[in-house]
Amino acid sequence: MRMWAGLAAALCVILSAANAEGTWRVTKDHWSATDEDGFSRFVAALGASNCSSSESCLRDPANPFRATDQKFLDIDTDCAKWPYLLRAYYAWKNGLPFSFVDGISGSGDEKHNTGNRPTSRHGFIDHGEGINGPWAVRDVIETVSSATYRSDVTLEHGVLSDFYTPAIAPGSIRPGTVIYDTNAHVGIVYKVDADGRIYYMDAHPDFTITRSVYGAQFGQSTLKLGGGLKNWRPQRLKGGHDDGKGHLIGGHIVLAGNDEIADFSLVQYVGTEPNPSQSPKKARYVYDGEEMGLYTYVRTAMSGGKTTYNPLHELRISMKNLCRDVKDRANTVNLAISEGIQNKPHPSSLPENIFDAWGDWEAYATPARDARLREGFAQFYAHMAGMIELWVKRDPRIAYEGTDLRADLLAAYDAQAKACDLTYLSSDKHPVPLHLGDVATRVYAISYDPFDCIELRWGAAGAERESCSQGDKKMRWYTAQQRFRQMSSRDFFAGYGLDDLERKAAKPLAPPPPVDVHTLIANMPYQVPLEPMRPVGR
Repeated sequence: MRMWAGLAAALCVILSAANAEGTWRVTKDHWSATDEDGFSRFVAALGASNCSSSESCLRDPANPFRATDQKFLDIDTDCAKWPYLLRAYYAWKNGLPFSFVDGISGSGDEKHNTGNRPTSRHGFIDHGEGINGPWAVRDVIETVSSATYRSDVTLEHGVLSDFYTPAIAPGSIRPGTVIYDTNAHVGIVYKVDADGRIYYMDAHPDFTITRSVYGAQFGQSTLKLGGGLKNWRPQRLKGGHDDGKGHLIGGHIVLAGNDEIADFSLVQYVGTEPNPSQSPKKARYVYDGEEMGLYTYVRTAMSGGKTTYNPLHELRISMKNLCRDVKDRANTVNLAISEGIQNKPHPSSLPENIFDAWGDWEAYATPARDARLREGFAQFYAHMAGMIELWVKRDPRIAYEGTDLRADLLAAYDAQAKACDLTYLSSDKHPVPLHLGDVATRVYAISYDPFDCIELRWGAAGAERESCSQGDKKMRWYTAQQRFRQMSSRDFFAGYGLDDLERKAAKPLAPPPPVDVHTLIANMPYQVPLEPMRPVGR
C-alpha cells in the first residue's frame, strides 16, 4: 500500500508542476552546436557545485532553470538514470526535441550479457497542447537502466542507440559526454582540464552523487558491449509544422547514423594502428610516434599532446581524488552501520551478482565502489612508476626543478595522506584514526559486505580488529570472500554459499596489482648521469 500511496503522491506532484510551468513546447527541430555548448555548460556548472544528489543538484544555484520547477525536483536517480535526467531536463527547458530507447533485447541478464540491441524508441511530440514536461522526464528515467547503454557501437540498421562513440580529441569529449562501465555503472563528464584529465559525476544506488577522474576503473570494452566514452547521438524533428506561435507541432524524430557524424570514431576500442581483429586486447595506441596505453593515450590526446608531468602535482592531484573516493565510500559504510546491517545474520548465499543486487545489499554493499578504489590505487601506482621511469631517463616531459625528487615526493605523500583523515568509530565506540596511506596498505582487505562489522569494512587486522564482535561464521564469510576483494575484473556472477566460497578460497590467488606508492618512491633509483660535454672542435 505504501508503494501505491507514494506513487500517487509523486503523480500529484508531477501534475501540479505540469499545470503550473511544466509544459514542454518544442521550438527547435534539432540540437544545434549552440545547444550542445549550452548543455555542456549546464553539466559543467552542476559538476563544479557541491551538490550531492539529483534533488540537490537541480535545486542548486548552478541550475539556471531551477525557479521554473516547483516540486518536480523531488526525485532520485541512480547512475544510469542521472545522465538521461540531465539530457531530458535540458531539452524540456530549452524547447528541444528528445527521444530515447525504451526497449532493448538481450539474452539473460540485460545488464551483464554479451550485448543488447535497441528494439524501440519513444519520442516526445507536441500535438498542439504541449508536452507534459515533468511526466515526460519521469517517463525517461523510469524506463532506462544501465542495460540501455550496453549495445554494439557499430550498429547502423534498425533502432539506433542513443549514443555514438566519439573521437578522443579536445571538443569531442566534453561536459555531457557519458562514460559507461560494462559492469553496470555510468558517469557523466563535467570537466576536461588542460592536462587532459577527464572529470565525471556518477550517481549510486543510495542516490548520492560523487565525482572522480576517468581512468582504468572503467575498463576497456569490446565494440559489442559499447563501454567507454559515449556522446549523445544527434537527433532531428522532421515533418513538424509551425503553429504560428513558434511551436513545432507533429512530425517524428530521426537520429543520425554513424556515417553522418563528423567525429564518430572507434579508436578507443580498436586503437590508432591497424587492428583487423578489432579486439581491444590487440589495440595499440600511438601519439606523435610514441606508443602508450589507452588511458595515457586518452589523457595525452585530450591535452592536444601538450601534457607534461610535474611529479609533485600529479601525486597531489591523484591523492586528492583518491581521498574523495574513499570519503564517498565512508558515507555508504557509515549509513550501513547506522542502520545496524552489521548486526543482522549473514544471508545463506551471496547475490547472483554482487554488483547489481537488491534490498540491503543494493543499498549498503560497496563492491563496485571498492573495485573502483582498488583500480584507482593501482592506477596511481602505475602512473607514479611511469613518471619515475621518465625522470630517471631525464625525459623532457618531466617538469621538476628541485634537487631531490625522492625527498620531495615522500614529503608530499606524507602530507597528503595525513590531510585525508578517515577516522571511524569502532564497534565498541572508540575512534580509530586512519589516513589515506593506511587505506592503501589494506585496500585488498576492506570488506564490501554490509553484514560485516565496521572494523572489517575498513580492513582492520591485529589489535584493531579485536573490537569486532561478529561470530565465527561471519568471520568465515569474510575470509572466504578474499578472492573477490582482490579481483580486478567485475564481470562475474556469485550466488555462492559459504561452502562454495571456502572451496574456492582453497585455490591459490594470483598477486594483485601493487599499490604501495610510498615504498615505490622510497626505493626509486637515481637518474642516469648526464653525458659529459665534448670539447669544441673534436
